[in-house]
Amino acid sequence: MMTGRTTLTTGYATADLHLPAEHPLALPDVAHLLPGGWTTSPPRLETDAQLTLEITAGPGQVDVTEKGVIALALTEQVAHSAALAYITYTALERTRQQHRMATVHATAVTHQGRAALLLGHKAAGKTTTALALAQRGWTHAGDDLLVLREADGELFALPGKPTAAVRPADTGRFYRPKPVLDLRDGFQVAPASIALIVRLAVHPYSQTLTAPATPFSTAELLRLHENLARYITGLPTPINGLTGMPYGTAWPLDTPQCARWRSQLISLLGRSRFFYLHAPTAYAAADLIEELMP
Repeated sequence: MMTGRTTLTTGYATADLHLPAEHPLALPDVAHLLPGGWTTSPPRLETDAQLTLEITAGPGQVDVTEKGVIALALTEQVAHSAALAYITYTALERTRQQHRMATVHATAVTHQGRAALLLGHKAAGKTTTALALAQRGWTHAGDDLLVLREADGELFALPGKPTAAVRPADTGRFYRPKPVLDLRDGFQVAPASIALIVRLAVHPYSQTLTAPATPFSTAELLRLHENLARYITGLPTPINGLTGMPYGTAWPLDTPQCARWRSQLISLLGRSRFFYLHAPTAYAAADLIEELMP
């Protein structure tokens, strides 16, 4: 159990964590489901940023003080559940973006130390395509959830979530819980420069094609803005916990400076090798990605 004051590191950001002694928190057992893990050990990467995070007993709400301290009021049930890891991860998203990082819904694989970033909606084929590439010697760098970092005009994929939830091929089981694969064996452990970005659409009735995604259409700009902003709003993690209602108040974490940086990041994405990719199978998509990879 944790009480008092400690250091929390998750998602390549670090918080000076203040806890009330009368409201101790249990260490979550889902650290491996988040990019960069979830630990109370000192930060290990140069990319780690810092802020102060205060947790108190309360009805479930977030506030940001005038000094920039993020205050979380958590019920005892939430504080002792796996939701703690996701809530504190999301609370640190402002710090990530202030340090030129952002959490994205994406998958990444690497080849010879360079990353391909796979974007796409739910069930677009990101995981199965990454697994198909892994069979050809590529290395997993994060499934479904990872952190982008910009440094000196170059984009990097920081090691993301090292597990993959694989959707069953049987459509009758489509909405059942997905089996989870552990990707930590042979996982990419260092930041990788992003050499290729694709927006995937894998469907059995799809034709095989690729097309440049730049210059961005209005629809693509909106998709990218939503992806880069969804975690700083806190909407993926309602403060009442993962077992509560699937909605919640947008967290007061965003700032004009963060919004401007996200726009700069989209401009940088627009100067990258960025393609739309349609394929009937994950293996066909993997063929095209190998052809597109510079």
